[in-house]
Amino acid sequence: MLEENIKQELEKKFGLTGKVAIKRPRRIFAEIEEADFLKILDYLVKEMGFSSISAITGMDEGGTFGVVYHLNCQGSIILSLRIHISKTDPEVKTVTGYFLEADAYERELEDLLGIKVQGLAQGHRYPLPDNWPQGEYPLRKDWKEGKHA
Repeated sequence: MLEENIKQELEKKFGLTGKVAIKRPRRIFAEIEEADFLKILDYLVKEMGFSSISAITGMDEGGTFGVVYHLNCQGSIILSLRIHISKTDPEVKTVTGYFLEADAYERELEDLLGIKVQGLAQGHRYPLPDNWPQGEYPLRKDWKEGKHA
């Protein structure tokens, strides 16, 4: 499936006109509502052949957090789905039911930004050491180095 076909299908099926962009060959970017994320992800995996995830990027955008899911289609096209979530009670649902390899990326969201991942299995902290202070998230813009010492 070519990039333009994917773009058109997402725009038509989910009303994303103007929110999907092809930035260069084999790269598609989409801004979607958090409430629509799992519905769109499910469709991408089950109907459009997006069979793996290469990364999840979390960032502190000031007033919100941005979370970008980088999905792969048959190893040739990468679709980056971006959602924005509240900083007041930041939470996303796990995608490990679709991609087992998402576990490490989701642990990074929790450890580095304090974004709670609903449904993520219990496990070790990653990438911060187990003795890192709770409630200290080094990728937040308001975090100060040495504050946790």
